[in-house]
Amino acid sequence: MVSLALGFNLTSIIIVISIIVIVILLLIYFFQEKLIFHPEKLPDDFQFQYKNQEVEEYYLEVKPGVVINGLHFKCKNPKGVIYYLKGNTKSIKGWGKFAVDFTYHGWDVLMIDYRGFGKSTGKRSQKEMQKDVQRVYDEIKTRVPEKYIIVYGRSLGTGFATKLASVNNPRMLILVCPYYSILQNMKRYLPFTPLSFVVKYAMPTYKWIKYVKCPIKIIHGTNDKVVLFKNSLKLAKIKPELTRLYPIIDGGHKNIHNFEGYHRALKEILNSKPSKDIDKEKTSIAFIRGKKK
Repeated sequence: MVSLALGFNLTSIIIVISIIVIVILLLIYFFQEKLIFHPEKLPDDFQFQYKNQEVEEYYLEVKPGVVINGLHFKCKNPKGVIYYLKGNTKSIKGWGKFAVDFTYHGWDVLMIDYRGFGKSTGKRSQKEMQKDVQRVYDEIKTRVPEKYIIVYGRSLGTGFATKLASVNNPRMLILVCPYYSILQNMKRYLPFTPLSFVVKYAMPTYKWIKYVKCPIKIIHGTNDKVVLFKNSLKLAKIKPELTRLYPIIDGGHKNIHNFEGYHRALKEILNSKPSKDIDKEKTSIAFIRGKKK
């Protein structure tokens, strides 16, 4: 009788746990848009204004009924263009304040709002958003040679930026607070749940970065609680010959731009010239120390 009772209790526990897992998966499937994206809508007549910045608003119809809205921040005699792919919150109304970090160093900045953000329209999906990002890049290429285009992604935008760089040939890829994948990041909170069956925005940055051929610069705060710093460590190991990681000590996810280390890293990156291969004959790279006795 005791063994039967224990068996019954174990079965009941398994059933209850299974029901809870199914409910969680259903909630994630139907509400993941609200979990991942936090857009701010802007009226069509909204006027963007930024002090001491020359900016031009533009619209690009990527397909019938779908328009991507963006901003072009301009400087005199630009070195090239920063294609800025923002995070998952608000709109370019607020993100536009970060353009000064690039125009200050002589780079134009082109930002976009994803579908459903700001004045951009259209139904979101990972596939369609990737197409939008590529379509805008194609438009930039008609005006600027790729060797003068830097793709910059921050937070959510790092996945789109990496995918874009993997199938194009920009001058450089800059990733700020990147995730290994959104799916892996979500598994931090639900480690034993089969999320891969329900997550529509897996965003596998680690897969796409394998195909990037340009220099990769990664900037990440060591105190980031949203996307842990170890994400960047793992990404940096995938293509170490092309990658340089800039740790920002004590930097968080939302405040990384408040640290001088972030701006020093940007200054170095934006003013750098393409590096040459290391001369193995003139350095210690091939020198192997003997074992101590």
